[in-house]
Amino acid sequence: MKHSVVYVHGKGGDAGEAEHYRPLFPGCEVVGFDYHSQSPWEARAEFPPFFERLCAESGLPVLVANSIGAFFSMCALSSRYVERALFISPIVNMEKLIADMMSLANVTEDELRVRGEIVAGFGETLSWDWLQDVRNHPLRWNVPTCVLYGECDNLTSIETMSSFAARTGASLTVMPGGEHWFHTPEQMRFLDAWILNCVSRPGYL
Repeated sequence: MKHSVVYVHGKGGDAGEAEHYRPLFPGCEVVGFDYHSQSPWEARAEFPPFFERLCAESGLPVLVANSIGAFFSMCALSSRYVERALFISPIVNMEKLIADMMSLANVTEDELRVRGEIVAGFGETLSWDWLQDVRNHPLRWNVPTCVLYGECDNLTSIETMSSFAARTGASLTVMPGGEHWFHTPEQMRFLDAWILNCVSRPGYL
């Protein structure tokens, strides 16, 4: 039975990105999760049934998740569904990210509560329901995890990422000059080398 690897894309991505990762996991069945969730509460409903079916077929998978895909995964999954995880630029403190965007847009909590949703000038939609949900459902991640972080990530500070790693026991790798979106040839080479280093550890796969 082949070991399964599930790729969960970030915002604007798609399940087809899983093709990039297939050569990095030889002998494994690499699948992209074509999820439709747009909120953490939708992820909590959609993610577990998909992973339960996969677990029944091939055991606990390795999770490779990107950005908000990692956040949704942490909202919805646990060691019951995932053996190990590789996170690329994960969103690990959504409440702080929302607060940062509110500050950038000069929006107060009272304004957001009254209006429900506000489209900020930089294109993101601020949501009172999101803010309340992340406050009511703090992340509790209990899966052995490796994290790749870009030094110039504009969504999450190194302090926030380091705090997450310390709290969850995750190993943290920082790419000097790396961005939130790993996409340039140099960044992708760094990402691939990081994955190969992670999975080469004894007992990983």
